[in-house]
Amino acid sequence: MLTVVTVAAGIAVPTVGDRGALPSSPPVPGLPDVPFTVETPTTVAPHAFAMALVGLMESLMTAKLVDDITDTRSSKTRESIGQTMINVMVSGACTRLSTFLAGVLLTVLCIVFGPVVSGIPMAALVAVMVSFAAFDWHSIAPKARRRMPAGGITVMVVTVACVVATDNLAIGVVAGSVTATVIFAKRVAHLAEVTSVTDPGGGSVVYSVTGELFFASSNDLGTRFAYATDPERVVIDLSAAHIWAASSAAALDAVETKYAQRGKKVEIVGLNGPSARIPGRSAVS
Repeated sequence: MLTVVTVAAGIAVPTVGDRGALPSSPPVPGLPDVPFTVETPTTVAPHAFAMALVGLMESLMTAKLVDDITDTRSSKTRESIGQTMINVMVSGACTRLSTFLAGVLLTVLCIVFGPVVSGIPMAALVAVMVSFAAFDWHSIAPKARRRMPAGGITVMVVTVACVVATDNLAIGVVAGSVTATVIFAKRVAHLAEVTSVTDPGGGSVVYSVTGELFFASSNDLGTRFAYATDPERVVIDLSAAHIWAASSAAALDAVETKYAQRGKKVEIVGLNGPSARIPGRSAVS
């Protein structure tokens, strides 16, 4: 409808054809017509990486919404190479064949109806690709906003602000992803707890460590032990913990060293298989 209105009224608006000529024949395998020099990868790589990053993030972020709509569990790997959201919401797709048919239809439109497609306003194309139905409007409802953690709102604001300021979606996605990672690490860092139980006879003490141990949570790990007042035998139970990074293993080594300097023996127990494979922890049972 928008195309008909703009053509009939003679309104000058940016169109698909303004972005470049559409193909006039089916695609065939071939090598790109670019010079194969050392400078070529450095020129192409930043743009290729930005396009791949935006496409991948968009696909993975909409996968959860598609799962809710179709009441199924999707394969994130398959979602990364398809157009599930548009196919499900706009076209009513139900099977994997939809992605193949979408590509065939796009090829036919470009080759057979190229002149017509070239006249489509870019605004109309945006309305199709980012349709009203494909957006999860519930996610920005006031009620949903009140329940959303402050970190989620911060990520959304940072992403939008970066996109608007730089006019580059890739930069916004990267900034939002980094912000989300920092907020997540800060939140998870406080989930690691250390509790101690001293033997009634006073001959040993057992420290129980629970939670995820990585670079953020391991920073304060060494301060949770009473090196000077603990008995000569110290047991560190990691049955309810998981070591994710070498920094956590190094923190445990530092704890052992501090106890050893005071002539006290440390025994680490309950280490699971993946944690034991972290460098520096292979010898711990």
